[in-house]
Amino acid sequence: MKLVSAAEAVAHIQSNQNVFVQGSAATPLHLLKALEQRAAQLSNVQIISVSMLGDIGINKPEYKDNFFFNSLFVSEPIRRNVNETNGDYIPVFLSEIHTLFERELLPLDVALIHISPPDKHGFCSLGVSVDVARPAVKYAKLVIAQVNPNMPRTHGDGLIHISEINLVVQCKDELPEVSYSMGVTDTERAIARNVASLIEDRATLQLGIGTIPDAVLSCLTNHKDLGVHTEMFSDGVMHLLQKGVITNKYKHKHRDKVSATFAIGTRSLYDFVDDNPEFVFLGASYVNDVSVIKTNPKMVAINSAIEIDITGQVCADSIGTKHFSGVGGQMDFIRGASLSQGGKAIIAMNSVTAKGISKITPFLKEGAGVVTTRAHMHYVVTEYGIANLYGKNLRQRAQALIAIAHPDHQAAMERAAAERFK
Repeated sequence: MKLVSAAEAVAHIQSNQNVFVQGSAATPLHLLKALEQRAAQLSNVQIISVSMLGDIGINKPEYKDNFFFNSLFVSEPIRRNVNETNGDYIPVFLSEIHTLFERELLPLDVALIHISPPDKHGFCSLGVSVDVARPAVKYAKLVIAQVNPNMPRTHGDGLIHISEINLVVQCKDELPEVSYSMGVTDTERAIARNVASLIEDRATLQLGIGTIPDAVLSCLTNHKDLGVHTEMFSDGVMHLLQKGVITNKYKHKHRDKVSATFAIGTRSLYDFVDDNPEFVFLGASYVNDVSVIKTNPKMVAINSAIEIDITGQVCADSIGTKHFSGVGGQMDFIRGASLSQGGKAIIAMNSVTAKGISKITPFLKEGAGVVTTRAHMHYVVTEYGIANLYGKNLRQRAQALIAIAHPDHQAAMERAAAERFK
């Protein structure tokens, strides 16, 4: 392997190139800091990523002419960029991102990745973020890796031989950490209890990002033989594995293992997945494939929303015209769980925003994106109860959703529903 300094490595990046950046807890911050130091020599470098964590540096306003964020998912570090002048968002299912690289609809000049040290056979691991990083490595013209002993070595599709990497930079950075269990509110605990009541023993779980999924896991300590097939997971999965609640015995795909594409959590989680055969990290093209998801019986998909209208249209990626996140894997798993034998597709959310605005609304905000259509919707859960929309007409859906809305907003929505549906 060709060992170089971070500065020498990023010197190969040129203006107007497309640069893939591995994301989540594997965001290569050491390389990004070096890239920031080179900003003045670059213009219009397209940064392509699913999500990034930590202080990435290159997102600062003074670099608006140097870097453009062509994002596949709008994570917090680049939210301002995407909604202002030097960024944009590509709506795409996580399961299909690899095709953009394969067909050169989104050609990659460089891939910046974050890997574990090589083993005695020369194989490194993409660690806690395999998702779309594997196809990015395959199709990028130049692969630059930061090798870090703090990156867990994970089992699955994330193994990459050192011969596939053009330039290697050594570092010993700590991975970004997130604790979703910190600061869980009483409202979120109530939502979690309602969701937990829908989950049967031997179910297979998919969990979205945020505090509610981890709160749900904390309510499942009396369940038996749960499985996990999910886009991402956090510390809550580790805790239920340690308690023997998650056994993965009744999954049809990767039995006895947690199958996922990436993990975000605390250092305890990263240490737990390190060289742990109970976990298999696989590409999003497989994990998020509806035909794979639906094979698991009692598949339960738990996702969230920014708002939902009274007919069941779910906005999960924008606040009006302002992009907040992305399509991600929500639709992949909503559909997969719906087609699973005994499966349940759930949208779980607070009834109101932090400002007291109802998240169940007569109409979505102007410019809001529909991530999950009303035809795909089954369960909606708030702290006030559960609404099953499947098979219901629009009037019945409105009644069911208004019943689990915040009481302060129910009367206004009843008037809006009466006017709309006569």
